[in-house]
Amino acid sequence: MDPAAAELSSLATALDELTTRLTGIAEGFMRARREDIGSELFAVERLLDTARRRLDKVVDTVGA
Repeated sequence: MDPAAAELSSLATALDELTTRLTGIAEGFMRARREDIGSELFAVERLLDTARRRLDKVVDTVGA
């Protein structure tokens, strides 16, 4: 695997971990009836998911 692809893949894994942590925090705010904050955090989660998908495409391109 290309060294850049390996590093980018590692970053994609880090994005997964951040997204998982963020989801847990957002769910906690929703349970605490702080939908305003929870909703904003879920919006960030969606952006991170989009970033992950785009990064996966780059990794596939670089690794090909």
